[in-house]
Amino acid sequence: MATDWLGSIVSINCGDSLGVYQGRVSAVDQVSQTISLTRPFHNGVKCLVPEVTFRAGDITELKILEIPGPGENQHFGDLHQAELGPSGVGCQQQQCSKSYVDRHMESLSQSKSFRRRHNSWSSSSRHPNQATPKKSGLKNGQMKNKDDECFGDDIEEIPDTDFDFEGNLALFDKAAVFEEIDTYERRSGSRSRGIPNERPTRYRHDENILESEPIVYRRITVPHNVSKEFCTDSGLVVPSVSYELHKKLLSVAEKHGLTLERRLEMTGVCASQMALTLLGGPNRLNPKNIHQRPTVALLCGPHVKGAQGISCGRHLANHDVQVILFLPNFMKMLESITNELSLFSKTQGQQVSSLKDLPTSPVDLVINCLDCPENAFLRDQPWYKAAVAWANQNRAPVLSIDPPVHEVEQGIDAKWSLALGLPLPLGEHAGRVYLCDIGIPQQVFQEVGINYHSPFGCKFVIPLHSA
Repeated sequence: MATDWLGSIVSINCGDSLGVYQGRVSAVDQVSQTISLTRPFHNGVKCLVPEVTFRAGDITELKILEIPGPGENQHFGDLHQAELGPSGVGCQQQQCSKSYVDRHMESLSQSKSFRRRHNSWSSSSRHPNQATPKKSGLKNGQMKNKDDECFGDDIEEIPDTDFDFEGNLALFDKAAVFEEIDTYERRSGSRSRGIPNERPTRYRHDENILESEPIVYRRITVPHNVSKEFCTDSGLVVPSVSYELHKKLLSVAEKHGLTLERRLEMTGVCASQMALTLLGGPNRLNPKNIHQRPTVALLCGPHVKGAQGISCGRHLANHDVQVILFLPNFMKMLESITNELSLFSKTQGQQVSSLKDLPTSPVDLVINCLDCPENAFLRDQPWYKAAVAWANQNRAPVLSIDPPVHEVEQGIDAKWSLALGLPLPLGEHAGRVYLCDIGIPQQVFQEVGINYHSPFGCKFVIPLHSA
């Protein structure tokens, strides 16, 4: 009886430890309770051995995948599953009259057909004498359904050996290929790969890998020798000008309509905007921080540069900054200072003429407008020396507006300096130099011999770096 099932294709489940095997039945031994499969597959992978043998005690489930016909194999639509009872697994000859394999084969032979799924296979089984066409599109004179076309080929057509990925990869000599590429590129000169052992340069996320240095543009030229040059963030070179050329530039601009009042207003706006940024900008100056109003001490002299500082103090006071203006008493003041003081008095700012009225505690910012090259004698006045001493003792950062160039060192070292129009050749005592646009037209620059192209872009205050 067992020999009738030789040649059948079966699937044997041996549990989690051994897995599932598929193959064609080659031998069934009733005495030793074993079944052998030829050309087996283990968990879907082709086995290296041509035949495997299983004991009845190792088999937990057996499925018949294909039953051989009189002269050829016969396909069935669904897989028949025979479940073993508790006494059927690992039974011995003294307990069972028949072997496990024989009982399983006889139960299959008594049934003429198998259960089939109606949504995938037809409800009627084919006659055992009918041959199954393998690669033609017809099945019993009709077209095959999709399941037969996909899964209906015989298992014998599967290749005997798996594809050897490691063996084929070993055939590719990467070192020889790269050496050949390097040799070709060195001969053609198309691209240099560098030394093979040289480690490639690594860049941080904030580094520019396209250019190592900023591009230098020279679009501003002056008619005299330049003693010092500055550079903007975009790489535009801004040359310094002498004090005489700078004074001439402002005089020509005033002649064309850029009056002193306009220049003072523009300087005050730019300087106050820079000071507001240094004080914290929107992080500090907002309605929710009224109790943290910044304090600014403004030191001004009795000259035009002092009037620029008063204009800056007025704009700071309008932005809710506590401003303390120091200006010494003089019998006669310039008209520009008188006008600016009149406007400043309408704000909440405080004006003092004695250094004793300045705060003893550190302030947030000191704005220095004491120096003027045309009034150098003021540096010897007692009030000037006392103001310098107070600023150095206060330890607050200092912003100088339009500082002059002195051969001797400044009494107050600034952390920032704001130049107007074009910078003077300022030294290290000026700190970091910024440049503001005070509205001088381009033709005014050309009239004094300066070939000018605006470096400001979309801003009115830009930082300068030593070139």
